[in-house]
Amino acid sequence: MLAITTAGAAVACGGAVLGNTSAHTLRLIAGENFWGSIAAQLGGSHVSVTSIVTDPSADPHQYESSSNDARAFADADYVVLNGAGYDDWGTHLLDANPSSTRHVLVVADLLRKHAGDNPHFWYDPVAVMKVADRITADLKAVDAANAADYGSLRSGFESALSTYHQRVNDIRGHYAAVKVGATESIFVYLASALGLNLTSPAEFMQAVSEGNDPPASAATEFEDQIQSKQITVLVCNVQTVTQITTTVEQMAHAQHIPVVGISETVLPANAKFQDWQAAELTALQQALGGGAGTSCSPSAISS
Repeated sequence: MLAITTAGAAVACGGAVLGNTSAHTLRLIAGENFWGSIAAQLGGSHVSVTSIVTDPSADPHQYESSSNDARAFADADYVVLNGAGYDDWGTHLLDANPSSTRHVLVVADLLRKHAGDNPHFWYDPVAVMKVADRITADLKAVDAANAADYGSLRSGFESALSTYHQRVNDIRGHYAAVKVGATESIFVYLASALGLNLTSPAEFMQAVSEGNDPPASAATEFEDQIQSKQITVLVCNVQTVTQITTTVEQMAHAQHIPVVGISETVLPANAKFQDWQAAELTALQQALGGGAGTSCSPSAISS
């Protein structure tokens, strides 16, 4: 696993000094657009951000890198990867294109997580703030001439997250300990942050997240929870729809249990991280309050 690296204020790169952005805009590559959105807001005009995984109709777990990706990584000043096995293709590209001046943030390393751990860190509000703080610190170190701007941009990002944090606090305040279900592990961190009681079998959620069929015992347990209306809301990933998740969704509808779809990448793809998350939290809050919910169907994806 790559370590998180930092650098001094002035690093030569192609004849330009990174501390002088009038001569060089930092080229930042994010493995996924949720980290790319955050990095773009924290870097402002001093960075040029390219996110690799952006397609809201695809499963990011199955992404295959291209020659264009390889060139982007080779030319990057700063790379942000998720880690924990989520984007190993990015690690391979870094290894294939070594650079002494490139800086790398692997979110899993920052959070002390490893391959095999739940990699959906962007659904953990505490982790999101840690990543934002680290990106700001790294940008200040690499580009000290604009450190004050990065500090202001970090404050602005905090303000932009106000609705996101308010939704988290509202749900935790009104629905703590309410039993909910989820088809996969993408919802585990957020459910914990919201104080919800996620009762779905861990084996079921993990298997679906990894693209495998869940154990029969776990599937039966989950189906029994739905049939007996032990859960108030069912949450699913609209980018990972399989026969088993469709069956579970149909069972929830039959029992008049609201279904809420969330996505693995930013949706729509050009939205800001906080707007995407706040919209999902709003839909969840409404479903917890007895609203109709949304859908797990791929047709629910907007562009």
